[in-house]
Amino acid sequence: MNDLKKSSNKTKAAIVLLIVMVIILISNFIRLQNSQKANENINAIYNDRLVVAHYIFQYDNELYSIKAKALQIELNDLEKNAAIASAMQRIHKIDKLYLNTFLTSKEKASFVSFLASCSAIEVQSRNNNWDQVTESSNQALKTLKLLSQIQINEAKSKMESSNSIHRDNTTWGELQIALLVVLGGFALYLLIAKKTKIKIKIPEAPSMN
Repeated sequence: MNDLKKSSNKTKAAIVLLIVMVIILISNFIRLQNSQKANENINAIYNDRLVVAHYIFQYDNELYSIKAKALQIELNDLEKNAAIASAMQRIHKIDKLYLNTFLTSKEKASFVSFLASCSAIEVQSRNNNWDQVTESSNQALKTLKLLSQIQINEAKSKMESSNSIHRDNTTWGELQIALLVVLGGFALYLLIAKKTKIKIKIPEAPSMN
């Protein structure tokens, strides 16, 4: 009977340990998926947010340069045209890099508006309309500020998502440790527990001798 009891305890312990292993596997799978999402968010923050922020900074510099040339009274029209044309060439090079990044629907709409302002600058510069060049430059700069704000908001969203994933991973880790302690202790109990033997002494019948 003792052998059957020990065998039953070992079977229960094996089942408990199997359950623990399954829970650990599921937990690790979920944490792996979460880690992958967090890594994607971090890459997105760098590739699609910080890099784009650098492009916006370069755009700003070129547009302020165009404004300065348009307002510079000591330059003649030919000199202004040459300087602005050179700046626009640099802007178009940045355009290609910017378009290779991931753009949300809001960013695409704002970027189309920015490109329209840049096209207007080129046309107005060729017509020597310097006041209009300045106005279009200001409009382009306003659009860049909007694009910059979108970048900040998107980066915050990615960071919040990564922090949420980190909290989930921590929760799963704590749950896994708790289950290991509880179920491991239960399995150990099943393996070492012994049935207490109770001996009942039956009094012998009184001797007739």
